[in-house]
Formats: sequence, C-alpha cells, structure tokens
Amino acid sequence: MTKQQHLGWFLARGFGPHGWGHPYLDWNYRWTEPALYQQAARELEQAGFDLLIIEDAPSMGTASTIDLRIRQAFGGPKHDPLLLAPYLFAATQHLGIVPTVNPAAYLPYTAARQFATLQHLSGHRLGLNVVTDTGSARHFGSAPSLGHDAAYDRAEEWLDGIRDLWRSWKPGALIASGDRYADGSLLDAVQHRGEYFEFDGPLNAIPFTDGEPVIVSPGGSGRGLGFAGANSEVQLALAPLDPESIRAYRAKIHAAAVERGRAPSDIKILFAIQPVIVNSAEEADRLVAASANPDDAAVLYIAERQSSDLETDLTALDFDKPLDLSVFGDHVSQGSIARLVGKHDPATPLRQLLAAQAKLGRLGQGGFVGTAEELADLIENLGDSADNDGVLLWGDLHPVTVHRMLDELVPILRRRGILRTEYGDGGLRGNLNSF
Repeated sequence: MTKQQHLGWFLARGFGPHGWGHPYLDWNYRWTEPALYQQAARELEQAGFDLLIIEDAPSMGTASTIDLRIRQAFGGPKHDPLLLAPYLFAATQHLGIVPTVNPAAYLPYTAARQFATLQHLSGHRLGLNVVTDTGSARHFGSAPSLGHDAAYDRAEEWLDGIRDLWRSWKPGALIASGDRYADGSLLDAVQHRGEYFEFDGPLNAIPFTDGEPVIVSPGGSGRGLGFAGANSEVQLALAPLDPESIRAYRAKIHAAAVERGRAPSDIKILFAIQPVIVNSAEEADRLVAASANPDDAAVLYIAERQSSDLETDLTALDFDKPLDLSVFGDHVSQGSIARLVGKHDPATPLRQLLAAQAKLGRLGQGGFVGTAEELADLIENLGDSADNDGVLLWGDLHPVTVHRMLDELVPILRRRGILRTEYGDGGLRGNLNSF
C-alpha cells in the first residue's frame, strides 16, 4: 500500500525580493507587503501541505562580500519572517508557519514570550526553524567568535531555557474558574544560570493547550544531527534522493534521537527538493542537455550565488586553479562547502566545481528535471522503499512558482494516496502526528 507522506514548502529566499531576476517580477507584487505571501500560503493549504518554512539570515555578510550578497538579492535584503507569520496565520486555517530564528538574535525570555503569543494566536500552528548562523552574532551584541559546535551548544541551552519558561506554569496553575484565575504557588521561578544565558522566570504567558511550537532544524553536521536528535520534531534534510541514501540519513537521525532518550518516530525527516517540472520527457531531456556545457556568463552567475551563500568572494579567485578551502572562515556552513565541492578531487579547478552546479539532471537519475508524473514516482518510491516521511519543495513563495510546481503534481499525489486531502485537529503538531 502506498505510504502517505507530509509535504512542506521551503522558502529558501526568505522574506526578500521575490520575483527578482525572473520574468514573473512583472506581475507587480510588492514583496514588502503581505498579499503576495498570503495568496501563496492559501494555495499551499488548498494543496494539503503541512508547513511552510521561511529561511532567514539576519546578516548581509562582511564588508568584502556584502555587495555580492545584495547585488542580485541572493543574501539580502531580508525582512523578519517572525513578523510575517501573523499575516500568514490570518490568511489560513491549518497550514503550519515556521519562521527561521537565531538564538543570537533573541534573549530567551523575550523569545519564549513572543513565541508563546504566536502559538496561541495561530491555533497552535507555529514552528521554529532554529539555526546557528554565527556570522550574524556581531549584530546582536553576542560573542562573534563561537565555533561551529559551540554555536550549537548555545542554541541547545537557549532552547532548553525557553522550554523551562514555557513549562514554568505547572499543571493546575491555570484555573480560570469561579473567582480564581491562577494559583501563583504553582509557578516555577526558573532561575537559569548557564554558560551563555542568565535569566529568571516564571514566564508571563499561559500554558499551551495543544503543545509547544514545533521545533525544526536544518543541520547536517555531526553536531547538527545531534541537536536534531535531541530537540527537533522536523528535520530539514539534504541528501541524494535515492532509497539507499535516504535510509542511511534517516538511520543517523534516528540513532541521534535514541541516544538522547527519544523515539525515532518523534522526528519527521523531510528532504528538500528543488524540482524543475516540465510538460514532457523530451523537454526535460532538452533542458538537461543544454546545461551540460555552461558558458562563462553562467559560471560567473553560479560563482556570485555561491559567494553569497558562502560569504566568501569566489569571483576574486582564479577559476582555473583548485579551490583552497582555507579561504572559508569558521562561520561558513560546512554543509554549504560540501555541496560546492561534492565528490570532486581536491585538484579539481574551481571552474569545474562551478560548472557542476549549473548542470541539471533528470528526475530518477540524480537530478530534478522531469514531469509531474516522474516527480510523483520519485516521492512515492522514497516513501515505499525508504520509509520516507515526506519532502519539502524548495522555491520562492510566489503564486507563479507555486502553481508551476503544484498544478499537475497535487492531483497525481492525491490520486495515489500520498498527499492528504483533509487536515486534523491539534495544529501543526497534530497534523504532523496524524500519520
């Protein structure tokens, strides 16, 4: 029997200039106003998606790379996705909204109170995509010198502290009956004195009726997987989309969960896919063939995009020499570096690494170009042969992008029993746990 799966949307550009660099910019949506995102969110809910994850990076980078990050709006500007969330909740009834949050940017008490407020206002549909971008710390008065693993240590202390505050109202503290609203003797003072944070409770927000906000994390390093195993209910995963790779990745996450005293079923692992859906196999083959030998302009475009992601000016390097990994600072994501380098030999010229990023592949053959039927085949196969929990489609939150990906795909997935046709109760967590 075909396995039902969870689908989500990963807004990789964040709350930024949607449409920039694409012809659909001339639809004349204003990216700074909510209507664009509200319309697309309604479409995702109509399609039966469980959640929308909104990327964010508060920093626009260092002085040497800031122009590269904003020239084509790769890395900025970005507005705060947490403040966009209420507008998306107002436009939908079931869709989970998951803004990205950085522990460096929010003091634990403030974060706990704001997140609790949104959880109540949304009908328990809030999720938090917790990231550990150390490059942004300098903007918030936090220590900018934290290494990769230490940033996860801080994030774990931050999240533990927030949960302590959420739970500072013990069972029975909220009465709301007769002439008594609450029992102050059942509130926990929460005196936190940690390595990175000091604060006191209790929290000035009431308990949740359908659970705390859902925690999402994207980390793929050893420490990142450990963080997910301990804390996350959704893991934003990147891996080759073949059953063997999916099973291996899932096994690592499940092992990390068990090591921290949790059950493998406590985490939904959703693999990110950025498909290019076309009308025919012949059109897919044509696009793949055309990408095999990118010209200099295409290679430069890839270099600029990678420079933004890696906060390192690759355009200043000699494309015909091997990439010296020492050019990357400690704050640069190891996963992003690995995606650029891939399985290439260390002696591979940078030009070849960049050209490989421009090349497209066919669905089912290690790539993402194909028809809606072929994408449905891939999703179905990953669920049935690798027990996959679901996928995140990766793209701008623009009605044009949403419709291009979903118009044909959604009916196929529903006919095959893969995609939900109705929502349950209990907010985002309830929908994630419904199967």
